[in-house]
Amino acid sequence: MRGAPAWRHSVTHPSTVSALRADPPSPTRGEGKALHAIATLFLSILFLILPALAAHAMEIQSVTSQKGVTAWLVEDYSVPVVAIRFVFGGGSTQDPVGKEGLANLMTGLFDEGAGPLDSEAFQIKLDDAGAEMSFDATRDGIYGSMRMLAEQRDEAFDLLRLAVNEPRFDQAPIDRIRAQVLSGIIANENDPDTVAQNRWARAVYGDHPYSRSDQGTRQSIAAITQADLEALHKAVFARGGLHVAVVGAIDAETLKKKLDMVFGDLPPNQAIAPVADIEPRLAQHIEVNYDLPQTSLQLAWPGVKRKSADFFPAALMNEILGGGTFTSRLFQEVREKRGLAYSVNSSLVNQDHADALIVTTGTRSDRAAETLGIVRDVVKRLAQDGPTEAELAATKKYLIGAYAISNLDSSSAIAATLVELQLDDLGIDYMQRRTGYINAVTLDQVKAEAKKLLTAEPTIMVVGPPLAGAGKG
Repeated sequence: MRGAPAWRHSVTHPSTVSALRADPPSPTRGEGKALHAIATLFLSILFLILPALAAHAMEIQSVTSQKGVTAWLVEDYSVPVVAIRFVFGGGSTQDPVGKEGLANLMTGLFDEGAGPLDSEAFQIKLDDAGAEMSFDATRDGIYGSMRMLAEQRDEAFDLLRLAVNEPRFDQAPIDRIRAQVLSGIIANENDPDTVAQNRWARAVYGDHPYSRSDQGTRQSIAAITQADLEALHKAVFARGGLHVAVVGAIDAETLKKKLDMVFGDLPPNQAIAPVADIEPRLAQHIEVNYDLPQTSLQLAWPGVKRKSADFFPAALMNEILGGGTFTSRLFQEVREKRGLAYSVNSSLVNQDHADALIVTTGTRSDRAAETLGIVRDVVKRLAQDGPTEAELAATKKYLIGAYAISNLDSSSAIAATLVELQLDDLGIDYMQRRTGYINAVTLDQVKAEAKKLLTAEPTIMVVGPPLAGAGKG
């Protein structure tokens, strides 16, 4: 997935890896093999049905407006709703040093007044239009979305136009949203998870922009001015860094006009600072000591780039390791056989400038050393021996079937998925080609990927009481 998984140093957009796999509902604690069997049967039936819907029922059109704004469109008149999702490249990596939290603060202000409408007037208009609008900043992008009633799309799109092109950044809303962010920063200063996520980011990313808090610090938030907000908006909001997807009750010709209305007058090119690629720093042991009844564990190994030829073998290997299914090795060894954790997961994390494979779990503090040892043993055995043919075949079937459940269950989810496919430059026909990519992966390729990624010494973080000997073995 794009962004950081656990410790959520940044709120990140869904990834193509998370688009590759889907996590089924976790079984309820205490309900054993009967629920497992029922859930597996239910998912199997869904997996037979939904891939056909994804591949055949959903037609994706590429729509380009007169001013050159391109969007992917899925027309759907079953519900009189339109959902739009878009992203501008940039994100919190563009926060100047000393002004960390700028992008996050800016995204809280787009519905706080735009054009001739102050904060209250804008909110009233938004309610009258029956529309929901939101913006958020990730490390690598500024995302926006709106969900509207088809019969009121003119009013809704006009409000989105104002927000995108003419945010007011009035001082009163700035001060109010800043106070809310600052309150969260202060509250989190003694929160174990927040302390841990900051420690992790600094250890893994050094002085790279990924090491900085998206929300900023007390000092950096206080230093942000209206001029800073205006400058970031001007640098990031441009057609050159824009990706758009629209799903719902709207035709291509109407959408072209709306695209020009909302985005057509933006500058042609962004003015963002370059960000270097970075390899996460491995072979570290980080302890964040708190007297807690439960210890959280996080481990990082090398990742693989989304455009790499090794991506699909790595994705299948990750799913077998701990990608979220009932049958993953980590789930079986840590949860099913020993009851050491409620959940244990592995994730491939793809960001614009860094990639990693992350394993996370939490367990009773007096069983933490045992749990860590089991996790490391499972990883070591997979690296040495690879998966079996049966594991690979079952995982292929699951990944092929799970895509629609994970990514195509609502208009907003479809729009979000289409934006991610654009960001990863996978092509408008990716959903039709995806099954072939998965089926083409061989057992030898997955074994080679396991050996390449999992033989490295990981970075390990332990959040809880001191854990003697963590990271060994």
